[in-house]
Amino acid sequence: MRSTGYLYVLCAAALWALIGPLSKQVIALGVAPLEAAFWRSAIGWSFFAVHALSTGAWRLERKDAPAIASFGIIGVSTLFGAYILSISMVGAAMASVLLYTAPAWVAVLAWLTLGEQMHAHKLIALCMTLLGVACVSLGPAIVSGQGLGAVNLPGILLGLLSGFSYATYYIFGKRYLGRYATPTLFLYALPVGCLGLLPFVTFTPKSEEAWLFLTLLAVTTTYGAYSVYYAGLRRLSATRTAIVATLEPVLAAGLAYVWWDERFDLMGYAGSALILAAVLCTILGGSRKSGREATI
Repeated sequence: MRSTGYLYVLCAAALWALIGPLSKQVIALGVAPLEAAFWRSAIGWSFFAVHALSTGAWRLERKDAPAIASFGIIGVSTLFGAYILSISMVGAAMASVLLYTAPAWVAVLAWLTLGEQMHAHKLIALCMTLLGVACVSLGPAIVSGQGLGAVNLPGILLGLLSGFSYATYYIFGKRYLGRYATPTLFLYALPVGCLGLLPFVTFTPKSEEAWLFLTLLAVTTTYGAYSVYYAGLRRLSATRTAIVATLEPVLAAGLAYVWWDERFDLMGYAGSALILAAVLCTILGGSRKSGREATI
């Protein structure tokens, strides 16, 4: 059960690694960042809606509506908007790593709201993750072979904001996955997210190629990634899921290098290695404790 959970989360990380390169491609085709975030939500919702209606998973208890609406604003409007703006300002590689301050937020929120214990291997992995994020953020990046990029404070702050909003996925999922299927949650959360983005979006005509990449962005990084991610979250703890998913920025950095020639300096690559080590620490630490506890 747990090994299957890891596979689901790693698959989600691979799909999410496409956000940066695909978003940069969409922006290069003339779509503004926040409009791209809007269509990522809207097109992704259409797939969840078909899934939910075809399986009969559309019923929602009225008492849960405010929580899911709040998640739509924080987990969709804020995350999608802040993340793609950060990508446009600091590049796909750095934005994806800044997103992964999320495990630190998750560890604290899970401890406060879910009663998850803070074992030694979790603390070590969190420290390694945060140090890795610091290395990547503070080390200058070489973007598209144009030289050392200056520190972009708004882009970094938006990346950190995306990390905080991303953390709500773990806490929200643990509270509601036991009662609702994944398509049910996103059937209602994504339209709220679209409405939250709508006042900031200016719609412009788009080419067929732009629509193709917007659809690809939505199908892979919204419908596909969240479907397999929440399947993994059903099998793993919130903190462990968060740290295992930090493979995403490493994969995203590789894709950004191949697709857009974005590169880190030595400190950035050291930070990426620390993030990978944190993932291994989480998995190995969990396997040692599996005989004593079902979930951590």
